[in-house]
Amino acid sequence: MVFSKSYCPYCKATKTLLRDMNATFEVYELDKESDGSAIQDALEEISNQRTVPNVFIGQKHIGGNSDLQALKKTALPGMLQKANAL
Repeated sequence: MVFSKSYCPYCKATKTLLRDMNATFEVYELDKESDGSAIQDALEEISNQRTVPNVFIGQKHIGGNSDLQALKKTALPGMLQKANAL
């Protein structure tokens, strides 16, 4: 699951990486939803992260784009496979 904002370049990089890895994922564009601000507040309470993208794989908080990019060649493929996202 990617919590995103449609205009955010880091969110775009995250979604591109996941698409390039043929991952199956949902995107919630916070700026396109009427309750986006409330969702972002709740995400901050859950993950201690206010910024987007806010990425979860298999219900585990991964972090943002830099966190995801850092896992690209190491743990990310296995995490996606384990979460049945590939």
